[in-house]
Amino acid sequence: MQLIRTQKFRDRDVTDEAIYLSRRQIIGGAAAGLGLAGLAGPAQAAPEGLEPNAYEDIIGYNNYYEFGTSKSDPAKHAHSLTTKPWSVKIDGMVDRPGDYGLEDILAAATIEERIYRHRCVEAWSMVIPWNGFTLSSLLDRVGVQSGAKYVAFETIARPEEMPGLRFPVLNWPYREGLRLDEAMHPLTILANGIYGKDILNQNGAPLRLVVPWKYGFKGIKSIVRITLQDKEPFTSWNDANRREYGFYSNVNPQVDHPRWSQETERVIGAGLFGSRRQTDMFNGYGDEVASLYAGMDLKKQF
Repeated sequence: MQLIRTQKFRDRDVTDEAIYLSRRQIIGGAAAGLGLAGLAGPAQAAPEGLEPNAYEDIIGYNNYYEFGTSKSDPAKHAHSLTTKPWSVKIDGMVDRPGDYGLEDILAAATIEERIYRHRCVEAWSMVIPWNGFTLSSLLDRVGVQSGAKYVAFETIARPEEMPGLRFPVLNWPYREGLRLDEAMHPLTILANGIYGKDILNQNGAPLRLVVPWKYGFKGIKSIVRITLQDKEPFTSWNDANRREYGFYSNVNPQVDHPRWSQETERVIGAGLFGSRRQTDMFNGYGDEVASLYAGMDLKKQF
């Protein structure tokens, strides 16, 4: 498993090098889990001054309804999820379908450090330093067939380990999906770490999707199945309330959630109640991804 640091993030999202390195020292022990000794090159200073959230913010304020519906429930209950051994079934329109062990997936992966904004549909935000690899590299490995247009994902569902599954909040198991060009975009990653540490259960261990220009619920956690198909896949929140949760769910300050505005967002970690900032179209990644949606009416195809 090779670990490198890349510049595939927005410079304005990154803290000053000295502050970032100090924070990495505070969370010590990172190198043991993911081989961070191989990291080289400082992050760029942030013109807007957005620094990554404290590790405690990231692991303590989560949505993961399989473990409960309050923000503190996942940290309290997710330890019950067994994540070793772990495998991911990759099937559908691929040349090499099969059950792939996580160890084998990671052995062939180039792990990169990506510092991304995270924007929840509930109008709160963080900046998170992920460790992971491009989804496209895994899809290239299994061979995407020419007729495939979408990628479907599925989360583990173990009622004996996930107390939230006892309640019909959603049609379990949790499922999500992307259009193939979104999945193959170089910003789209599968994350297995945060701040150089192995990702914790409440954040989606051992493997989760990160698509930084979309609302956070698109970033499906604890993935056990990836399916390539030619039809738009079932997605859990869209199924639960199509009016409120579109298939694309790109961050868009011009399209309000029916129950709240999306023009601004509450920044987690900025004081007791958090400060507010203006929401950026595509969460600030428009230069990279806006072309994916050329010709679409993003107010109707939200």
